[in-house]
Amino acid sequence: MGNLDDIDIHLIEILQKRGRTRRNELAEAVKLSIPSVSERLRKLEEHGVIAGYCAYLDPKKVGMDITAFITVTVDSSKHYESFLSHTQDSDEILEVHSVTGTGTHLVKVRTATTSSLEKLLSKIQAWNGVTQTTTSVVLSTTKETFMLKIKPTK
Repeated sequence: MGNLDDIDIHLIEILQKRGRTRRNELAEAVKLSIPSVSERLRKLEEHGVIAGYCAYLDPKKVGMDITAFITVTVDSSKHYESFLSHTQDSDEILEVHSVTGTGTHLVKVRTATTSSLEKLLSKIQAWNGVTQTTTSVVLSTTKETFMLKIKPTK
């Protein structure tokens, strides 16, 4: 979607803070009719600007107390697709990023305990092509967000 105007951006900001905001509340906030807001949201969704809606859970309250970042080194591109497939099949793996610098991938995981983290590490280290892992366990998190600050594209 090419141009996001101030109204689109305002709608996106509201929905990033509270995805369950009702259409009538959105319409009132941006001073448009409900059908106009609905059409804008449809277009934002259709163009993939809004990729979906979800509930953000407190990991500790659902028993996922351990967060870690694992730097993984995969030895060659012939194992790349296999590696990605394995990561998609693992519920504890939340994010996978191809990176430059040390390692080839940075993986964010959440597990219930250090024992379950150790089992996950053993599993990852056994995947074809994985030659090294380095793990950083998170002690505390002061900021974690999915909210993006969007500027008008006019």
